[in-house]
Amino acid sequence: MPKVAIVTDSTAYLPEDLVSSHNITVVPLLVIWGDEILRDNIDISPNQFYERLADAKNMPSTSQAAITDFAEVFKKLHNEGYEILTIVMSAALSGTLDSAIQAKKLVPEARIELVDSRFTSIPLAYMVLSAARAAKRGATLEKCKEIAESIRENTQLFFAVDTLEFLHRGGRIGGASRFLGTALDLKPILYLQGGKIEALERVRTSKRAHQRLIELLETSVSGRSPINMIGIASAAAEEAASKLLMQIERDFDPQEVLLANISPVIGTHTGPGTVGVAYVAGVNLDLLNE
Repeated sequence: MPKVAIVTDSTAYLPEDLVSSHNITVVPLLVIWGDEILRDNIDISPNQFYERLADAKNMPSTSQAAITDFAEVFKKLHNEGYEILTIVMSAALSGTLDSAIQAKKLVPEARIELVDSRFTSIPLAYMVLSAARAAKRGATLEKCKEIAESIRENTQLFFAVDTLEFLHRGGRIGGASRFLGTALDLKPILYLQGGKIEALERVRTSKRAHQRLIELLETSVSGRSPINMIGIASAAAEEAASKLLMQIERDFDPQEVLLANISPVIGTHTGPGTVGVAYVAGVNLDLLNE
């Protein structure tokens, strides 16, 4: 049976130990800052990025992962005898999937399947990690893809931003545009639908926004079993994320908990102070453990 390797992009922001131990290959998106082109999570870490952003006079922009980077990865893995499952951030938010599609055409001899996660950050990370665990157990390419797609249909990401300024500037604001021009002290709560950012509601303070994330999580997973995963992602908001993590571990019973930084590429568009809560619930354990 052919071996399966998993490829993703840097916005999943998986810890390096999980990447190396599960044969996951990460293709970086790019942060463009003046004349500098920085590879996400390679040339600039989240801590470095948010420290620099605090004093920046010129704001960064981003670019999708390069076709050539995907093609090099695909050729290498094919030459090593792997079939390849590539799971990347939402095509509605980035051209990274298109880069992977074009790269696939450059390596016609390789067997490559592509999945639009329709998410980013922790939901993407869990799809990738679960598919990689299955691949490590010897699952087929088709089974690994089925696992990723099943998770995609049973996940959600809610996130609170300090300001809509960064989403607006980067052109990723989507349905949250209806909150533009509202009182500056209101904190928007957003989510993803069909791969796009949509507005849910606004609350008065960051503290209330973070508590509202827990309430939304509780409502969303109510009656769904098992709770496969709950995760928290933050951008220069580690203290708030840690408090939410303690509350989640106290009030819920997820099989797995993930805690991650928001990568520089995503942070370019959400800004510092962003906190997100994601879940996966109702995915059949037999599917995940076959």
